Amino acid sequence: MTSSVKKTVLTVFMLVKTTPEWLGFSADERFRLLREHVEPILERHADEVSLRFYDVEFYSARVTDIWVWDATSHHAYELLVEALRETPFWDRFFDIVEILPGVENAFASNVKRDALAAS
Repeated sequence: MTSSVKKTVLTVFMLVKTTPEWLGFSADERFRLLREHVEPILERHADEVSLRFYDVEFYSARVTDIWVWDATSHHAYELLVEALRETPFWDRFFDIVEILPGVENAFASNVKRDALAAS
């Protein structure tokens, strides 16, 4: 029996900083804008890409949020970014400070070893 669960092949840590324009919106307006611009993109790519948000403004002045993307392929992530770039969230509401792609336990996998993990 094969599993229908798609495996994450790429995780991307997108470090972003809110802009004054975004901070000028009320919480209700921010969520409305997310639903209008970002939610359709997430829905369109839901089978291949997922997103988690982390608030870090309490601990960092350079970055206010980290968006963590898990993708089933590099191409799926690229398509999502192309769509996101067409919204005001890319370099208008948020400055994209840094993009850090990574592959979980790639070294261990490449040398055919079990990954070290804490439980």
